[in-house]
Amino acid sequence: MEDHGQNMEKLNGKELAELAVDMLHRTIVHHVFWFKEVEHQMGFEKALEIMGSAYEKSRGIQLNRLGKLFGFQMVDGIPEPLLNMSTEKLEAFIELLGVNWLAGDGIWFQSVESEYGMLDAKRCNDSCWAWFSPFEAWSIKRLLNLPEQSGIDGLKKALQLRMYAKINVQSMDDESPDSILLRMNQCRVQAARKNKGMEDYPCKSAGLVEYNNFARAIDSRIKTECIGCPPDDHPEEWFCAWRFRIEKE
Repeated sequence: MEDHGQNMEKLNGKELAELAVDMLHRTIVHHVFWFKEVEHQMGFEKALEIMGSAYEKSRGIQLNRLGKLFGFQMVDGIPEPLLNMSTEKLEAFIELLGVNWLAGDGIWFQSVESEYGMLDAKRCNDSCWAWFSPFEAWSIKRLLNLPEQSGIDGLKKALQLRMYAKINVQSMDDESPDSILLRMNQCRVQAARKNKGMEDYPCKSAGLVEYNNFARAIDSRIKTECIGCPPDDHPEEWFCAWRFRIEKE
């Protein structure tokens, strides 16, 4: 938006629309800053607890106000247009959200890398996963109403609702009642690199943080073992593989 020295009343339609999009971004970032400051003051677990309460209240208030402006009703806390979508269109929407999330993740990585290099980008990336993985596990546990210690069965359910679930191809094998093997058969990032003739991105350091923290947030008893992840060699059938187990006492 160009600076014309105008107040809001003098902005044209395009400028007002640009302002609206920017305000949505500010709202999201403000939400994150609130969480990070509560986490700093009170700890991660307490911050999640408070965010759960704040999110439920603010989501309802904000969506109801948007509904009045744009002419949609809320049904059980969900915008009615979403409930009226076909299953196929909802699945396409969820896939689009996943692709957009992954694109944003990649753009952040590239932005740091272009200024400070690969090492700092990987360091920021791995640290980001240390925060995002337990948050995503917490969020999915709320959606599924999983108990605190939901075991391997709970982990299996949660893994199918991750941001990756609709944009990558993964498979799970039951090794025992207390152990499963997860394979990432198709990874959107690695497949894109492969199509360009590039080597695998060495994502093992991030994966060790990501999967371990996600599983432990689902059930603190779960142990995570990396079977293979780039830069490790791997078969054509998968890019990375992980074992999750609960050791019997």
